[in-house]
Amino acid sequence: MPGRPVSPPIHPAPTLAIEPTALAARYRGVRACTQALAAPLSAEDAMVQSMPDASPAKWHLAHTTWFFERFVLARQPGYRAVEPRWDVLFNSYYQSVGPMHARPRRGLLSRPSLDDVLGYRETIDARVARRFEAGDLDDDALQVLMLGTHHEQQHQELLLTDIKHALWCNPLRPAYRSDLSRTPAAAMPLRWTAHAESIVEVGADAWPQAPAFAFDNESSRHRVLVSAHALAQRPVSNAEYRAFIDDGGYADPALWLSDGWDRVQAEGWTRPLYWDDAGAQEFTLSGARPIDPHAPVCHVSYFEADAFARWAGARLPTEFEWEQAAATQPVEGNLLDAGVLHPCAATAGGAQQWFGDVWEWTASAYTAYPGFRPLPGSLGEYNGKFMCGSFVLRGGSCATPHDHVRASYRNFFAPSARWQFSGLRLARDGA
Repeated sequence: MPGRPVSPPIHPAPTLAIEPTALAARYRGVRACTQALAAPLSAEDAMVQSMPDASPAKWHLAHTTWFFERFVLARQPGYRAVEPRWDVLFNSYYQSVGPMHARPRRGLLSRPSLDDVLGYRETIDARVARRFEAGDLDDDALQVLMLGTHHEQQHQELLLTDIKHALWCNPLRPAYRSDLSRTPAAAMPLRWTAHAESIVEVGADAWPQAPAFAFDNESSRHRVLVSAHALAQRPVSNAEYRAFIDDGGYADPALWLSDGWDRVQAEGWTRPLYWDDAGAQEFTLSGARPIDPHAPVCHVSYFEADAFARWAGARLPTEFEWEQAAATQPVEGNLLDAGVLHPCAATAGGAQQWFGDVWEWTASAYTAYPGFRPLPGSLGEYNGKFMCGSFVLRGGSCATPHDHVRASYRNFFAPSARWQFSGLRLARDGA
């Protein structure tokens, strides 16, 4: 934007070309999906911020648009911003770009209005379309655009999880959408798949030098020694988690990490987020519904997942154990595209639900891989600076777009986070 330095190129070396026509179609599809997800919300809904970790839907709509304006369009000499004052409002955490409005206070932004934000999206989309039509987007700009589409897909999931928390905080417990389908089914019995000790390759080759998109925190691809272990063939179900509750799991400090037990005591945790006091119903994006005993348990923290695994005589898998198994599976499942927006039981035989339904907590701290290099310039703030105090989740959820997730994808949250669609799969030592 005027008066602000433009970030240096995203990459330091020649890269594989991105096909502009395909990227333009992807851009249009991602942007349309975000607006479709926001369509059921009123202007009042779109402004609500129910906790500091969440953001209003209106802010998600604006921030993802700001990303394309700030990091793609503003690279062009002489570019004039739609509204320069919004640069502070919709910057998230890019300290090298400039100041930002405090995250916990995003819900106070009654202006610009929702209509203003939707108009902002239209204006930026039109400007991006003209740049595609003119053919003057260089390789650097195309690569940032590709990154921006995946960035927006992350915010699509956050938009849903954040509005779910906001609506749950409303005593009326209104539904985001009352027409979401649900077909309960009996889950397969929990079985185990053994894996012998082996050296496996994990991670992704660095993009954009590699042809397939991956975030910088997924590289470099490298080898790790994985000890003999077994993995459960499906995530833990609501019924299995209820047994943990009924057995006094939330009252036994021996099962909990110290920080986790402190959180249980301080916040009065006795069940997953969104379960009612009786353990009969849970709040969903369709409002309150009976808890399906066969569906994967969700909205549990790392602390709860770890305590359950200890109670079950097992442990959480490492992210490398998880990736080794998931890399052999197709990327399919109950993802955002299915339109269910809630975890469901899988009934097919064999290893199941590696992708979709719930993000699965792993025992791995979120840290850098060998050879990790953040993107140069401001975009280097995207992932690397958060590699402290979080744990890795794998596999995507019922709110994750299908073409956004892959076996090497590393999500990460603080161990106390519960508002995401997070669950767990068990592991144990020995093949």
